[in-house]
Amino acid sequence: MPEVPLPVLPALEAWFAARGWEAFDFQRQVWAAMAAGRSGLLHATTGSGKTYAVWLGALQRARTASAVQVLWLTPMRALAADTARALQHPLPALAPHWTVGLRTGDTPPAERARQDRRLPSALVTTPESLTLLLTRERAREDFGALHTVIVDEWHEMLGNKRGVQLQLALARLRQWQPRLVVWGLSATLGNVDEALQALLDARSGRGDAVTVRGRIDKPLVVDTLLPKEPGRFSWGGHLGAQMLEPVVDEIERSGTTLVFTNVRSQAETWYQLLLNARPDWAGLIALHHGSLDKGVREWVEAGLKAGSLRAVVATSSLDLGVDFLPVERVLQIGSAKGVARLLQRAGRSGHQPGRVSRVTLVPTNTLELVEAVAARRAALAGRVESRAPPDAPLDVLVQHLVSMALGGGFEADALYRELRSAYSYRKLTRAAFDWALDFVVHGGSSLQAYPEYHRVVLHEGRYRVTSRGIALRHRLQVGTIVADAAMQVKWLSGGTLGSIEESFIARLKPGDRFVFGGRVLEYVRTQDMAAYVRKANQSRGIVPAWSGGRMPLSSELADATLAVLDGCRQGDWLDPELQSAMPMLQAQLRLSKLPTPNSLLIERWRSREGHHLFIYPFAGRLVHLGLASLLAWRLARERPNTFSMSVNDHGFELLAAEPVDDAPLRTQALFDAADLLQDVLASLNRGELAKRRFREIARVAGLVFSGYPGAPKSTRQLQASSSLFFEVFRKYDPGNRLLGQAEAEVLSQELQIARLRAALQRMRKLHIDWVELAAPSPFSLPLMVERFREQLSTEKLADRLARMLADAEAALAAPPLRPRRLAG
Repeated sequence: MPEVPLPVLPALEAWFAARGWEAFDFQRQVWAAMAAGRSGLLHATTGSGKTYAVWLGALQRARTASAVQVLWLTPMRALAADTARALQHPLPALAPHWTVGLRTGDTPPAERARQDRRLPSALVTTPESLTLLLTRERAREDFGALHTVIVDEWHEMLGNKRGVQLQLALARLRQWQPRLVVWGLSATLGNVDEALQALLDARSGRGDAVTVRGRIDKPLVVDTLLPKEPGRFSWGGHLGAQMLEPVVDEIERSGTTLVFTNVRSQAETWYQLLLNARPDWAGLIALHHGSLDKGVREWVEAGLKAGSLRAVVATSSLDLGVDFLPVERVLQIGSAKGVARLLQRAGRSGHQPGRVSRVTLVPTNTLELVEAVAARRAALAGRVESRAPPDAPLDVLVQHLVSMALGGGFEADALYRELRSAYSYRKLTRAAFDWALDFVVHGGSSLQAYPEYHRVVLHEGRYRVTSRGIALRHRLQVGTIVADAAMQVKWLSGGTLGSIEESFIARLKPGDRFVFGGRVLEYVRTQDMAAYVRKANQSRGIVPAWSGGRMPLSSELADATLAVLDGCRQGDWLDPELQSAMPMLQAQLRLSKLPTPNSLLIERWRSREGHHLFIYPFAGRLVHLGLASLLAWRLARERPNTFSMSVNDHGFELLAAEPVDDAPLRTQALFDAADLLQDVLASLNRGELAKRRFREIARVAGLVFSGYPGAPKSTRQLQASSSLFFEVFRKYDPGNRLLGQAEAEVLSQELQIARLRAALQRMRKLHIDWVELAAPSPFSLPLMVERFREQLSTEKLADRLARMLADAEAALAAPPLRPRRLAG
């Protein structure tokens, strides 16, 4: 098919000039590289013009054929819709015969049917929808004219199984189109070179691929709303109510504002707080998160674009490259937990070259004032987190084998070579591939007697899926996003509000009230996997706590926070946040010490509850969970004892019934990493953790079917099915590689074993600051509150806190004790 070079570089420049724009050098670099048929990665500042850099570069390569020529991959539905609109703008001038289509989980059936008859010239889609297209028998023909793939927000998928799924799809497309050009876009990556490699053919290395860095002088402002009374003692959520008035004032003074929270429950809470504070804003403020109905989300996004909304409270559902020009301010409730997330959210304001991007942090406890300084310094210094691609997950491989057997079938040797071209599977052994192939053909050694697990058959020299039932069930659950089964929330009078996790609804009784979609609802009944509700008369209700609610502090932000605390210890109080936090930090210095990059703070306190140890590695919540379990197990191994544990992002508490021998801490023998893996597994409920992780693996691998549209299986059914498989494999097929993957994922993801090992090795080298506390310190109190919240009602917690605060204030008034430092 002859290529027609429709737009060329002068035409691109002319299109820019007609709008009063001038192309940046990095945009011209991308155009030239794509014109030469080179793949690459564009790492550029948020709002700097990445979209037109790669899109106009792709248009240079346009052919006269009308079949799909460009695939634009995006991680989010809101971003997909916005991108499709942006790609339309240059077409009348540069490619008038082209069409742009959108295909995601939100695409109506009628539009899907039209695309099935004739795909558009450029298709904006997600990894899951692309894989579904690849399961069609005519997939190779559909993509016969494809010449360019663009992966937007590549950093968002790089470190998870969605990125692996995309790598496998790219390997298949390259097999059909060896000259395929692939470009990734990102604004926040610490491992740019690895990110580029993961997009390419792993067999040929980097080749002539290019990295283009598009950093432009775009002002970034990171500031903080300071509380009037930060206090000398604080804990999680302590400042939340106090910060409501400043947030309201900030929204009042600003243009359109995005108010970001880290989790959906926090978004629901803050939307209610704002509406209660300003009832006159009803209809002018809105809520946006992934569980809301598509129509609600689209209404909010349209209001943001039109500038008709004063503020939107949102989660990560809006923090990727969606272009809302009217947005002037971004507020971040609580710590962003990571530098990359902070930069992403800052970029939602001033989302245009030359405009200032500003994010204002709203602390919910006093220590977050210190994190705010650390985040600003790290962001301005460009210290951004890396994201490592998963290493050959077998559940994704098993799913891919069935997908490829549907999409025209495959020959084993050819597919094995193709798989090895994907970065995450570049070291895939033939034995592992043969095991996965046997698993989808025969069900492995333990499922051979069950025909429904013989999903793939060898037919006329090619592995194919011949069962229509198996094909339907597989297509219905293609993808790697696994969450609790969701139930639709519907009005008794008709209409849908969105979806919520079944595990939450299962705890409700008729008449219970809960908050969802910015409304207080009364639960009426469950019917046909839907929760029917009506508007509640009362103004308060339970806020759902969705799965995955607590993000751990990143290593980069944790290290930056320790550096800030070290500066405070040396007298650096210049930042306004540190001046605001000074009463708390000085109280910590009065009762104890401050952790630093070169010292490990350990506090000990005796109370009526028992013997408390507070240790502050600043390694993040997940690592601290592993450390607390490990150290408690090692201490009890030497001297029998009973421990309770509490963790947060800064440290952990061990509460012992009997006195703890501090010698292993004093000598730092307790931090030995030599037998780490064996000790960690011994210290935890290894079987239960692996079983929980296996539930996700079983669903991705297709062992468990989540149900047909309109008749989904319940969470209890899915858990029972996956648990049954787990026990069968463990008893009759102990060598099953999916079991091994479950244990590996527990260590790498839930316990972050690499970070845990690094934390132990670091702790072994630090000086120990050992403090005998006269009363809880400002750093130890939040850990105790975390534990009390699991045990006490709100009223009893308030009483307990009042007593502890009185003791702490009395200790501050007493002559200071001299802390002991132990050499390390």
